[in-house]
Amino acid sequence: MNKIPSVNLADFLSDNAERKQKFINEIGDAYENIGFVALKGHFLDDELVENLYAEIKKFFDLPNEVKEKYEIPGIGGQRGYVSFGKESAKGKKEGDLKEFWHFGQYVDADSKYAKEYPENVVVEELPKFNEVGKEAYKMLEKTAKYVLRSLALHLGLDETYFDNYIKNGNSILRPIHYPPITTEPKGAVRAAAHGDINLITLLMGAQGKGLQVQNHKGEWIDAIAEPDELMINVGDMLSRHSNNKLKSTIHRVTNPPRELWGTSRYSIPFFMHPVSDMKLDVLENCIDENNPKQFEDITAGEFLDERLRELGLKK
Repeated sequence: MNKIPSVNLADFLSDNAERKQKFINEIGDAYENIGFVALKGHFLDDELVENLYAEIKKFFDLPNEVKEKYEIPGIGGQRGYVSFGKESAKGKKEGDLKEFWHFGQYVDADSKYAKEYPENVVVEELPKFNEVGKEAYKMLEKTAKYVLRSLALHLGLDETYFDNYIKNGNSILRPIHYPPITTEPKGAVRAAAHGDINLITLLMGAQGKGLQVQNHKGEWIDAIAEPDELMINVGDMLSRHSNNKLKSTIHRVTNPPRELWGTSRYSIPFFMHPVSDMKLDVLENCIDENNPKQFEDITAGEFLDERLRELGLKK
């Protein structure tokens, strides 16, 4: 496969059984073959997208000493600001050429997960920043819920199988700023080749060249979304749970050609995580003679902790 397939969530949400099944077949086939789709029909409207980009640009334009006061020690970078070069891909020494922010789950006060998650960090200098971030978080979470419902049906599960696992899940909205490149990078790229940790990732900001996906032949192909599309890929948790039936695909963000070094790039992934006690044990109906069980039993929380240590975000 040399092109990222495009699907429309409106098909799945329609009352027409054929359209709904068409969406399930298309997204299931894409995730078995390339691990990525471009999705139209999501719940983000143009005004919200514009407001979110405006707010995150204002934040990253703040002086470093202001941004750094929002870098919270001891929480593995799970909320607030993470400064330039702090994160590296698994197995890479060089830090990625990016800085980013984390919005986390908005948990009901009486939820058992309220004590488990760090609180969201409020940016005092930007009165609308947190409000807009929360609204985008909710709309991306809603979109992800229906994508997972379609994948549950594709895997032969009840449609709402994932619903209780993602309610109050440890999902993260990560606005990223890739600053202008001022000197020849020594082995570092904007985001080195990696797979995502979570169930699925919904990416805003894949409209220009930069994001590349590795197909099963080992070839790198450009993943470019239309203006009204989100790029959505399978993460390692879902790949593991489905015994690699749904593929978590290696991807990267390359450095721009030298003539564009002076430009910033912004992208905003939403990492859909389940609650920490979800068991990622391989689903029985994804095991057969040709596909024996490939992964040991583990919970989502244990897997996340393991990977954060590998990424250098947690000691």
